[in-house]
Amino acid sequence: MDKISTFLWLDGRAGEAAEFYTGLFPDSRIMERTVSPIDYPGGRAGEVITVSFMLGGRSFIAMNGGPGHPFTDAISLSIDCADQAEVDHYWDALVDGGTPIQCGWIRDRFGLSWQVTPRMLPALLADQDRARARRVMEAMITMVKIDVAAIEAAAQGGPA
Repeated sequence: MDKISTFLWLDGRAGEAAEFYTGLFPDSRIMERTVSPIDYPGGRAGEVITVSFMLGGRSFIAMNGGPGHPFTDAISLSIDCADQAEVDHYWDALVDGGTPIQCGWIRDRFGLSWQVTPRMLPALLADQDRARARRVMEAMITMVKIDVAAIEAAAQGGPA
């Protein structure tokens, strides 16, 4: 495990979430399941309390912590996508049972927020040509799922 791991509090769905996420991302696997030796507020003795897993080579821990602590949009995980096909792949998987938001954001079936972002988008938003960056931003804020071709058209000065 890494020195610092992202810790996810889930209401009884830690194993399900870890299985879903590790099945979605390359270079991912479940590392360990920890069974609680005692009853605890989120579950009973003998049940899995935490699942340690790797996503894209980064460590995470999911805990069956019980109700009362839902995720908020104040924290999200961002996916760097090479192209529209990769955006579509992750978008389609994460939106299944989840909620599309705006500007490439999704709240998945577990309540965790994700940003599905084509690699070229941050580069265009930081472009030294501020008029170009503005056109890209104006196009992006009208989108739910990011459309790479429309972003590229906006960058070139065409209709988004």
